[in-house]
Formats: sequence, structure tokens, C-alpha cells
Amino acid sequence: MQPKHTRHCTLPFNWPEPSLQVALIEPEIPPNTGNIARLCAATGTRLHLVGRLGFRLNDATLRRAGLDYWDAVDLERHADLAALFQRIAAASCYFFSTRGATNYASVRYQPGDTLVFGCETRGLPEELLDRHPERVVGIPMRRDRVRSLNLANAVAIVLYEALRQMQAGPRATEGG
Repeated sequence: MQPKHTRHCTLPFNWPEPSLQVALIEPEIPPNTGNIARLCAATGTRLHLVGRLGFRLNDATLRRAGLDYWDAVDLERHADLAALFQRIAAASCYFFSTRGATNYASVRYQPGDTLVFGCETRGLPEELLDRHPERVVGIPMRRDRVRSLNLANAVAIVLYEALRQMQAGPRATEGG
């Protein structure tokens, strides 16, 4: 008789503590934020929601995208960027933007780093990017085809690369 399939992930989860943090600045689309919240729950990543949201936290589409994992989300709300930076150091942040000249895969992520993403239609504020040019990072894509990636996809790409580096240690990051 065949064993029953389990729906639980059996892959090892041994990423270091403190793990990473994700900050979303004024996200607008509830399903994106819900998917990111679910991703954060699955990876033990703290989620910061900053500024004016384009939805309410009890929005049905937000809740549906996060499924029944909301209790597992380590969520913090901040009124604005100043409040976020009172809680975390800007020096531990990477700011993701379509104008980023540094490839996300070439960054050497460390436990406790914060991955900061802007809203879906405007991205991050220009003045924030101008204040931290050495920490502005991008995800390569064909610009002749699209302007940007979906926010939830971008967060997933970067978060799992950072966690891969931290799980594998220094050898995983040598040579790309």
C-alpha cells in the first residue's frame, strides 16, 4: 500500500536567527501584501507595513491571499518612514528599485537585514534612494518588455536568495 501524501514541507528549515525583515512602503494591492505576509510566515521573516496602505488590514482579498497564516505573521505597523527607522537602522536596509544598479544576487545578505520595497505604482521615494545610493538594489529584467515585476514576486525572489546565502554560508556566495 502506498503511503499517504503529506501536505507538510519536509525540507529542513535551519536559517539563522535573527532572520531577515521585509518592509513594504505604502503597498496598494491587497493580494500582493497578503501573499508577502504568507511568505513571511513561511520563512520566519518579520513584516513591516509602513505609511498609508491602499487597503484595510481586514480587507477580504488581503486575508484570502494570506490564507489562515495570519496568526503566524510577525507584523509591525509604522506610521511613516521615520517611525520605521526609529525601529530599525537604515544601515541594515537594502532598498529595491527598478533604478538599482547593484544586482540583488551580488549582495551579501546578513541575518537581521531589512529588505525594503516600495508601493506597486510609485516604488520607493526618490529622496530615500538618493540618501542611500550604495544600498539601492535591482532585479535584472528585460526593460524592452516590462517596467517592473509584481511586488510579491520581487520580494520572494530576493528573500529566498538571501535565505539561501545564509543557510549555505560563505561558500554559497563566492563567485555569484
